[in-house]
Amino acid sequence: MRPYRRRRHLLTVLSLVGALTLSAGCGLFRDDPEQHEAGPVSTVPTGSSTHTLVVDGQERRFRLYRPTNLAGSTPAPLVVMLHGALGTGSQAETSYGWNAQADQEGFVVAYPDGMSRSWAVSPDCCGPPARDGVDDVAFIQQLVATVADQLPVDRSRIYATGISNGGMLAYRLACDTKLFAAIGPVAATQLGPCSSPAPISVIHLHGMADQTVPLNGGPGKRDNDGTGRNPVKIDGPPIPDLLGQWRTTDGCPAPATTASGPVRTSVATCPGGRAVELVTVEGAGHQWPGAAGPGPQAQRLLGLDPPTTALDATETIWRFFDAHPRTGG
Repeated sequence: MRPYRRRRHLLTVLSLVGALTLSAGCGLFRDDPEQHEAGPVSTVPTGSSTHTLVVDGQERRFRLYRPTNLAGSTPAPLVVMLHGALGTGSQAETSYGWNAQADQEGFVVAYPDGMSRSWAVSPDCCGPPARDGVDDVAFIQQLVATVADQLPVDRSRIYATGISNGGMLAYRLACDTKLFAAIGPVAATQLGPCSSPAPISVIHLHGMADQTVPLNGGPGKRDNDGTGRNPVKIDGPPIPDLLGQWRTTDGCPAPATTASGPVRTSVATCPGGRAVELVTVEGAGHQWPGAAGPGPQAQRLLGLDPPTTALDATETIWRFFDAHPRTGG
């Protein structure tokens, strides 16, 4: 089979698998308006379930994971895990290990689906949602409100994390809302205006060899200057400078830096119990550290980077989240 035919065949298979995964989960759970009238709902099933919302006239989907050992009446943290471009909520649930972490630590995880498998984080990024002016911030706000309506959520422990385009949306949420105690972007950057954000804890993980979202800022290898039907303009600042901006927002002192093998960690402890932390991994590319990587054929044909095993991003981010609830300071 010729190379271009192999690539088309693999992309077709991946698309079909994603579509079948989503369609298989559609009937598990739907929001019932009558349930909302009775207050917080205790009938959200344990394990994974699929939910729908209507936002700006469009049906939006997300998966919700509720650990079996989570006490029904005890407020629990909520983590919103945002997939990268071309991903889905189902793919993120499978790939990054958040369900196992939730089982171990006792929190709920939401896995929303972006429209056309991407998120609008600026007018020029990313893909059809940016082109069409989709309000993904409103979607995530409504998702959080819906989950908190149906389960006892600890409002001081609501967090957002995401990879690549999903991590960019985590930054957009930090810029445009006051919902979250902390965010944890991975292999991402901040795009668009962020003029007066509220103080928030931030942990950012980045591979030093990332060519899609370069550590030193500016366009990466998938940038098209925001043109065409799938605009992708990634023109963020150098990542260390971006974390410096959040230290200023949080009123933080200079960070302390440590190194362990290829992992370098820079932490600023800030007023109000907040912190700003940058974790970089030497030799790592555009990926989620510690994730189950794509197969060799997918890596080769799609130009994907194998995940580093130098650290577990999910555990690292959760430990940071757990230590940094929202405070009144």
